[in-house]
Amino acid sequence: MLVSLEKVAFSYRDARIFTDVCFTLHENERVGLIGGNGEGKTTLIKLILGELVPDEGSVFAKNGMRLGYLDQTGGLDSDRTVYEEMKQIFAQDEALIERLRETEQNMAHADEETMRVLSARAESINKQIAARDSYRYDVRVRTVLNGMGFQNTYEQIISTMSGGEKTRLKLCRLLLEEPDLLILDEPTNHLDLKTLFWLEEYLSNFKGSLLVVSHDRYFLDKLTSRTLELERGKLSSYKGNYSKYKLLKAEKVTLQLKEYEKQQEEIAHLQDYVDRNLVRATTAKSAQSRVKQLEKMERLEKPVPPPASPRFSFTYAEKPYERVLTCEKFDLKAQEKVLIKNASFQLLRGQKCALTGDNGTGKTTLLKYLLSEQPNIQKGKFVKIAYYDQENADLNPEDSVLYAFWGAHSLLSQTEARKLLAQSGLQAEDMEKKVKNLSGGERAKLELALLQAKHGNVLFLDEPTNHLDLPAREALEEALCRFDGTLLFVSHDRYFIRAVATQVACIENRSLTLFDGDYESFLSDRNQKNTEEKPAPTKIKTSETGGYRSKEERAQEAKRKTRIKEVEKALEQLETEESQLNAQLTEYAADFSKIQALCKRLEEIHAQTDLLYREYETLID
Repeated sequence: MLVSLEKVAFSYRDARIFTDVCFTLHENERVGLIGGNGEGKTTLIKLILGELVPDEGSVFAKNGMRLGYLDQTGGLDSDRTVYEEMKQIFAQDEALIERLRETEQNMAHADEETMRVLSARAESINKQIAARDSYRYDVRVRTVLNGMGFQNTYEQIISTMSGGEKTRLKLCRLLLEEPDLLILDEPTNHLDLKTLFWLEEYLSNFKGSLLVVSHDRYFLDKLTSRTLELERGKLSSYKGNYSKYKLLKAEKVTLQLKEYEKQQEEIAHLQDYVDRNLVRATTAKSAQSRVKQLEKMERLEKPVPPPASPRFSFTYAEKPYERVLTCEKFDLKAQEKVLIKNASFQLLRGQKCALTGDNGTGKTTLLKYLLSEQPNIQKGKFVKIAYYDQENADLNPEDSVLYAFWGAHSLLSQTEARKLLAQSGLQAEDMEKKVKNLSGGERAKLELALLQAKHGNVLFLDEPTNHLDLPAREALEEALCRFDGTLLFVSHDRYFIRAVATQVACIENRSLTLFDGDYESFLSDRNQKNTEEKPAPTKIKTSETGGYRSKEERAQEAKRKTRIKEVEKALEQLETEESQLNAQLTEYAADFSKIQALCKRLEEIHAQTDLLYREYETLID
């Protein structure tokens, strides 16, 4: 047992958040924590961390447990470089390796009595190094940093980085620290798809326990084996990942309703008998027994249906022509940085195209470019584009919710405005809230209500699922699948992309590549391409540059990859030889000439290793 909560209750002021919460988190468990916005997930985590004290009940944690926590709004701040900060975690490993090298050097010139002492010391240090796997600390640091997208920023000062980068670095540090319990609150924020896949694979092999709060359903399905749900102040536990939870919860609600209805029928039957027979002398005794039966019966509460999900509906007045948008031979820049070179893009009526690519490749910039009035952008007749901005730049922070909506759509009656806002998940008490006081999820729902009221036949969506809870995401998916208009969207939510997209456009290596197929086919095709290292299949259409490098560049890249493998193999061989020589130092402690030869070879190995690591660093940059 790592953590246990027994009958825990907690309130903020007079508002009860949850009550009678009970659960135990065991070693090596993988648990997902889900619930709507405001249900108390972060509060529950703070109780586990000891940052809050429960009003009722108890929270227990295992003595000596090492706990790591990633706050969705917190990042790593430091005046060190990225590599220096990560290296600090392994200061003890560095010290052990240095002590061993000093001991080995001293052994080369020691007398017999001193040799015995140094040999024992070397053996002790070797055991510590082997137990901690100290020689591989640099490889571990580089593996995590490269996997999380920092391969080109080892020497950057952390304090100069963006908030999203600092959050990713905080996660890097937690992964390297390897705590007994790792609590992750929305860890997939700020991650592109490539990094997401890497993180899932890394956490699949994580040795500790995981407690994950996430709206990423793929992430939950991949990593969790139990699901905790907070709903209306109660915590329920379901065995299985998110997809399994959905099935189990539906079965549970159905069973509870059947049991309730069955009991209600029994109560009605007993009460009817009592009403008809209690006043009769001949049947009063039997009627009285049924009265006692009713009194003793433990009444079941009527199951409360799950909170209503938002309802979205996207409609338009008239269809556009077949070619919705065409843009030929364009370059895309952000300030002086070239994002896309000599690309072409076409969007046809009815297509639902997902725009993908790593962070910083220009997905949002491309959306805004295609919205602009450039001479080379041709928009079809009757095209009406409606845009969802993830930054909510069209909202005035000082406006109330109702005014923000009604001001943009003044022809609607107040009743119609309130109805559309309510259908989007904003309640009556939210109408007078200022936009600046809304949560991220509430602002997203307001933006989606505004989007619906525009009645666009072409929707451009920039990260529409950000901040939405799971029911709202699923409702948006269903609405966009029903929408028979045209869609171009950016999203990091793979479940959302899989459900909605019929085409995929990918920005990579300053090239825009169009794939005429759904997301699963796109991933399968790319995996096959990466494995076989062949040109893209014929169904892939590229911009005029094709996104391919010259023959010389491809040859240089192949040579670089070959050399990386050679260096990694050489490092592995040297580390193996070093371990064997260290073991022999103890075995031949009485043979001075042998010891000197071993120490000389160890010094050669250290010099070769340092040279190879310097070369390796230049190869992977």
